[in-house]
Amino acid sequence: MKKEYDFRKGRRGAVVPAPHGKTRITIRIDNDVLDWFRRRVHEAGGGSYQTLINRALREHVNLSGEPFEGALRRVLREELQAGRLVAPGRLRDGSVPRSGRHSRRLVGRED
Repeated sequence: MKKEYDFRKGRRGAVVPAPHGKTRITIRIDNDVLDWFRRRVHEAGGGSYQTLINRALREHVNLSGEPFEGALRRVLREELQAGRLVAPGRLRDGSVPRSGRHSRRLVGRED
C-alpha cells in the first residue's frame, strides 16, 4: 500500500457503467419486502432479486396504465358529479332548456 495516492485524475461515479436503458438509483425498501423478494429468488434456485423487483414494478405499471379515452371519461364524470362542469344541453340548475339561446350554449367551468 502506498503512503499517498494521486486522485487528481479520478472521476466520480460507478466504476462499471449501467447498461443502456438502465439507471442506477438508491432507494429505501422495507426489510420485510426486500426479504420477500430475496426468498423468492432463493426458492427459484438463484437469480437477482433486483430483476424480480423490476419485473414486479413493470407489471404494476403495465396493469395500471389507463388508456387516454378512459382517463378522460373518468375525469369528466368526476367533474360533472362534483358540479364543476355542466353537461352539454343542460343549464347550471340541471334543467334542459326548451329552446332559444341556451340550447346551443357551450358550458364549461364555473367561475
